[in-house]
Amino acid sequence: MINIQPNCWNEHGELKAVIVCSPTTLDVPDKQTAKDVQWEKPVNQKKSHENFKDMVEAMKNAGVNVINYSDYLSPEELKLNEQLINRVFVRDLACAFGNTLIPGEPGTSMRRPEYVQSHILFQHWYGPETFDIKANNQLDALEYGDVLILNKDAVFVNVGMRSSMKSIKALKEKIFQAGFSEIGVIDLPRRADTLHLDMNCNVAGDDLLIAKSYMRYFPVEVLTESGSNFQMMQQFLNRHGFDVEWSTEIKHTVADINFFNLDPETILISTAATPKIFKEHPKLKKKRYIQVDVNELEKGGGGIRCMTLPLVRSI
Repeated sequence: MINIQPNCWNEHGELKAVIVCSPTTLDVPDKQTAKDVQWEKPVNQKKSHENFKDMVEAMKNAGVNVINYSDYLSPEELKLNEQLINRVFVRDLACAFGNTLIPGEPGTSMRRPEYVQSHILFQHWYGPETFDIKANNQLDALEYGDVLILNKDAVFVNVGMRSSMKSIKALKEKIFQAGFSEIGVIDLPRRADTLHLDMNCNVAGDDLLIAKSYMRYFPVEVLTESGSNFQMMQQFLNRHGFDVEWSTEIKHTVADINFFNLDPETILISTAATPKIFKEHPKLKKKRYIQVDVNELEKGGGGIRCMTLPLVRSI
């Protein structure tokens, strides 16, 4: 039983508690297998477990309570879970909207078992008032790598390869009930490098977002309890207090943009990240950057943010 209540209203506050999951025990041995399972490159799981340990230690050293949900599975459940190659990417499973943890729905059937296992566990931890396991019954696809919690007013969502507008509309009332007043929805191109929103942009502070430069041309549909309207992405973000750094330096879709805020001044980044990205804006120059080698894990198509599910952040 986990006695930590969700309390997450942003992406940048001091991280107090986070859920993770160990990587699979299976190797992805060659290029063809990696292509078939939609990974970028072959992966050696001994190396990936070493990467995972280093990432967890970096968070623990920053004072974060790191919860590995696989430690709470039964021996029988664990036999399956250890063979699920995407289980390390816990971000997609659920999202803490304020004090409410809302389940996601996988955009590919390959990931369904880990969603079922984790959701049953979360229901046991929190009960239906905090985690309604049936909240995703009307969803066809919603992976939370497509969601950014901007602040106490607004969330930013991509509907694309792994999340749908139908699912957002089915879930919007729960998000409003959780305390948010706006949901900004962008529809990015369907490509491998736009699989999730956090492969294209990320919050880097209480008033700054880094985004691939092409995103400035995309409109955002803003959903409220009273209706909807369209705005350009910059207008939507500016209105919620965010300056946007439109970067042309993002070369590695995962390593460069899939960073993770430990607190307002500290960002956990991959050793493979392009340093120039974090020097483009004056506010980025003042940040403290902790580098961690997650290169082997990134070959699975996800980065540090993908492998972390925040439960508690300071406001």
